[in-house]
Amino acid sequence: MSTFDVDDILSQLHVKEKVQLLSLKDFWHTANIDRLNIPSVRLSDGPNGVRGTKFFRSVPSACFSSGTALAATFNMPLLEQLGKLMAEEARHKGAHVILGPTCNIARGPLGGRGFESFSEDPYLSGIAAAAIIKGIESQGIGATLKHFVCNDLEDERNSIDVILSDRALREIYLLPFQIAIKEANPKCVMSSYNKVMGEHVSQSKKLLTDILRKEWGWDGLTMSDWFGVYSIKSSLDAGLDLECPGYPLMRKHDALIHAISSREINMDVIDIRVRNILKLVQHALKSSIPQNAPEDSENNTPETSALLRKAASEAIVLLKNESSILPLKPSDEIAVIGPNARIPRMYGGGSASVNCYYGISVYDGISNKIGSQPPYSMGCDIARNMFDLGKLASYKGEPGVRIKVYKEAPGTPDRSLIEEFRYDSLQLLLFDYNHEKLDSSLFYFDIEGEFTSDKDMSYDIHLSCLGTALLYINGELFIDDKTNQKMGFAAIGASSLGDTKTIHMKKDERIEFKIEFGSAPTFTLETLDLVASNGGGSLTVAIGEKITDQNRINDAVELAKTADKVILCVGTSSDWESEGFDRPHMDLPKSQGILIEEILKVNKNIILVNLSGTPVTLPWIDEIPAVVHGWFNGMESGNAMADVLYGDVNASGKLSLSWPKRCEDNPSFLNFKSDKGKVVYGEDVFVGYRYYEKVCREPLFAFGYGLSYTAFNFDGLDVKVAADNLVCTLNIKNIGKLRGAEVVQLYVIPPLTTTTVSRPLKEFKGCQKVFLEPGQKITTTISVPIKYACSYFDVERQKWSIESGEYGVFIGNSSDAMDALIGKFVIQKPLLWSGL
Repeated sequence: MSTFDVDDILSQLHVKEKVQLLSLKDFWHTANIDRLNIPSVRLSDGPNGVRGTKFFRSVPSACFSSGTALAATFNMPLLEQLGKLMAEEARHKGAHVILGPTCNIARGPLGGRGFESFSEDPYLSGIAAAAIIKGIESQGIGATLKHFVCNDLEDERNSIDVILSDRALREIYLLPFQIAIKEANPKCVMSSYNKVMGEHVSQSKKLLTDILRKEWGWDGLTMSDWFGVYSIKSSLDAGLDLECPGYPLMRKHDALIHAISSREINMDVIDIRVRNILKLVQHALKSSIPQNAPEDSENNTPETSALLRKAASEAIVLLKNESSILPLKPSDEIAVIGPNARIPRMYGGGSASVNCYYGISVYDGISNKIGSQPPYSMGCDIARNMFDLGKLASYKGEPGVRIKVYKEAPGTPDRSLIEEFRYDSLQLLLFDYNHEKLDSSLFYFDIEGEFTSDKDMSYDIHLSCLGTALLYINGELFIDDKTNQKMGFAAIGASSLGDTKTIHMKKDERIEFKIEFGSAPTFTLETLDLVASNGGGSLTVAIGEKITDQNRINDAVELAKTADKVILCVGTSSDWESEGFDRPHMDLPKSQGILIEEILKVNKNIILVNLSGTPVTLPWIDEIPAVVHGWFNGMESGNAMADVLYGDVNASGKLSLSWPKRCEDNPSFLNFKSDKGKVVYGEDVFVGYRYYEKVCREPLFAFGYGLSYTAFNFDGLDVKVAADNLVCTLNIKNIGKLRGAEVVQLYVIPPLTTTTVSRPLKEFKGCQKVFLEPGQKITTTISVPIKYACSYFDVERQKWSIESGEYGVFIGNSSDAMDALIGKFVIQKPLLWSGL
């Protein structure tokens, strides 16, 4: 079947078949109705790469830059190219629909999933999301705009009630979705976990039907976030089409049939929901991707690498460059120091993580660039759980561990072997693990491996799990996480506290270890977490040298003394920025602050490279001559960083969110956690730069800020209103000596005569990224619809309002540009409007 008539199929479906379609049948697939040749549609995460159908043993995939990094390119044509590459990745994973992009608001620096979103600014978020969606859907793959709406913090995310004004909801949090739907019309929208004004979004008729469908005229499919449905009737009546994942938590087939037969749920509502699902199936058929297509990693090509490298390099933001210490010369005597130097920090934690084709660290990138390996010191460790033992293990001379899967517990006579395989990790996320020979989520892993020490050293070994586990070393029980479990912490799901014990080893000494793991149903503790109670659980076994950070710092200081310049790589990691929890503060994790202070004492020529998805505190900024922000920048991040550090690529990234001096300075500081199940968005419409400008508080670095190795000049601004658009034309010239790119940023200033509502001093409304040779001058134009350039939301009238009066135009290379061009235009008649 290449296509079908939706209404005809709908008329032939039995009630039981309709009920099956209203939820996924497993973690990633819609239900298939074989009687009518209705195939299953495959969904796949996500924001940083298309994973396919598995967390555990997933097929390798391309790892893209994080959302905040992509927005920092300010290059919408490039984002559209990346969307096309995401679609190509989806084809290789047999996926019809990608669960992304994310366009929530980074309303503060502490959000656990802040790196997944694009920006603090709703307009930038909306046009970035639209560009990626256009790219994805131009290739026949469906995109999913998420998480609708106000999923802007992780604290108690399933129950948190977001309290905010109608203006803030409309002007800041709904606006990115509105713009993306207007410009790109995605096939799917995913509802958020949280409540808004007392009602879960997944059962909010106001949000899912009145605004999304009726006001905006969107006619795609709405799906829940995973385990984000909290009712049967309310979610169906409100407009939620698809419950995810399956087997359903709320829309259990018998319960739903009973609700229909007892007229608790109207059959017309069921038909509306099913029709939207069938329309998605119809679209998927046009993609020519077959049901249950095999997954491969054959898109690991030079072309994929080149585009990801280009995107990563354009995202990098040069924050400081005193005395032109950058770009580096190949002849510079450098030392590379820091916990983020040799470990690629490609993505944040949670569902954004992918099994990458490969990962290039900053150290790798620099080594590739200069053709040799520079001296290196770790400086300190920022890992929460030490190092994955599976990455260091071997079994019979081959890397990794051997895993045997059984139906029955160890010691059971004639155990049923399900499968046997080798695996290179002991960080096992098994929520979606299944096998055709298993009829439940109860199973057992017998894991065997060896570890050889390359030095005389004491090691800490840690084990924790969602399930039960026993770790044996050389035949002796070493860690028991079964007999007396205690509850610990997990970003997703739940976990035991586990145990950490020390082992002493000589150089070249080898130990043999065995782990007996029972899946989540064997967990001896009670957990209410739905992810934890609906899958196979998890296991983490980690190892770390028993060495203090002070010893590491001492080694780094000695190395720094020998170098002309120190590339000091700091930041966060997926351990610290992740789905499931928010950061407690903005400070660099663990001993990085001490490391920086000690290096400064012996060498002032520091190039500080920060890798994090969102800002960190930099109290040493005045003492450090160069600061480069590299985000979580995908699998080519190390090569891209080396390209910028050595000047093969001119820095052109701009901050997609303001960088406060202190966490206390950011407008969400007092309101970024659950307060007995509620959070008040007290900053209202004054998010990010809107707040800093309104209260005259300077951030460390402003929204839109970023330096270049060359210089640009703007002049000749012409502002006019034509055909319902604000059209701004200007000249831009490269007045430096190097090729480079500049981002022309448009901000609109509301009329000074406005007295009805308090408005930001100015708002971002558009951009153009321009590439210029030395001495080259071009004319560029930015056009934006007047409705989106000038409006605020009139709560009394429940419509968007454009006031008459004189508006200002501010055009510069950042939101705080000192040499910005200023123009004006006049709106003669006020206007009220709604819709898109």
